[in-house]
Amino acid sequence: MNGDWLLRGRDGRLSVYLLSEAAVLCRAEHGPGGSWDPPRTIGGAQRLHPVLAVGQGADGYAHLVSWRPTVTGESGLVHSTHFRPRLAALDWTPIGHPDKKGDRTGTPAVAVDAEGRAHVFVRNKSGGVSMVAQKEKGGWDPWRDLKGRDVSEELAAVTGESGRVELYAAVPGGILHWQQEEPGAQPVLEEALETPVRPGTLRALATSAESTTLFYTDESGDLCAWRPGGKPVALLAGAGPGPVTAIRCELDGHDCTLLAQRSASGRVAFAAYPTQDESAGAWWTESGPGLPADARVSLAEDEEGRVVAATLAPTTGELLLTRRKAEPGLALEAWRPV
Repeated sequence: MNGDWLLRGRDGRLSVYLLSEAAVLCRAEHGPGGSWDPPRTIGGAQRLHPVLAVGQGADGYAHLVSWRPTVTGESGLVHSTHFRPRLAALDWTPIGHPDKKGDRTGTPAVAVDAEGRAHVFVRNKSGGVSMVAQKEKGGWDPWRDLKGRDVSEELAAVTGESGRVELYAAVPGGILHWQQEEPGAQPVLEEALETPVRPGTLRALATSAESTTLFYTDESGDLCAWRPGGKPVALLAGAGPGPVTAIRCELDGHDCTLLAQRSASGRVAFAAYPTQDESAGAWWTESGPGLPADARVSLAEDEEGRVVAATLAPTTGELLLTRRKAEPGLALEAWRPV
């Protein structure tokens, strides 16, 4: 799973996207803040590999990307758009392969620009990155090779407040950063940072009109923050070995970045600090029950602007949810199964 799998739709309802053995499932609130509908299959009867990338545009539409088996030993990428949580998503549409044909090459990433066009990124067989993007009036552009080498499998795609799409990738001993110079343009490799990054720990977030911030874990276990053009900052020791998730939200009237991660103890750890002010410091506070090692965390805001956190453990299928209480600080309601 790559991207935020807990989303708020344009109708205010929350939804989550789940992976089954050969399909993508969605669960949605029956009404904002209410009960949840049972899981249902997304995108029709197409058989899929157990991989999913999720991105959401400013219009609230969710864009989903997965791999599907084609012929023996080969696969192709497919895309679906989900306009509202309780409506059926569009059927899966084939969007090709970064090398024209072959087996899976990596976990895709998807970001949606200001015009609502999905940009899909994936590692290619040469170890670089390839991209395919939707056209403004329908259909897809040709695949483009964005170059790079020795790129790790999982990429981090993000749309800045400018509406332009950016991409981060881990390589041995460093991070690569691509950015669109103008809307609709092919992203270009802007910067290479030398840093001891752990692959599979990248998470990018739009944090100002000019910048996106990349969070990653270094080889010492520190959670670091980096904005291209500057130097990375060790923010705090990682709560656990897995990936971190992040969201910008208002806490007690302040623009804050909230981080969440499954801790080494198995509980969910939260940390918040003023957005882009890493020097203010941050510290972890744990919440909820102990979770299996494969549990993932995702963050969103509901229609009232309250932070919502969800955890999903693929081994057990258990989905847990909590919301911020209507009081100062980051006090959370009791976690409850969905």
